[in-house]
Amino acid sequence: MSALFNFHSFLSVVLLVICACTYLKMHFPAILEQQTGFRGFFWKAARIGERLSPWVAFGCFTMGVSIIFF
Repeated sequence: MSALFNFHSFLSVVLLVICACTYLKMHFPAILEQQTGFRGFFWKAARIGERLSPWVAFGCFTMGVSIIFF
């Protein structure tokens, strides 16, 4: 089933994109300098990961627990 039709999978993909973009921006900042266009989407995801990191971490932890036990 596609991640678009399953809400649990959709949340997993969104959290993965936010975490991956934040990691890339921290290690390779030149990749995500462009704030418009296609790369702008990933720049915004990295910005969300930077500014809301406690909430993103809580979401990742919760998603991990729900994947393991449910």
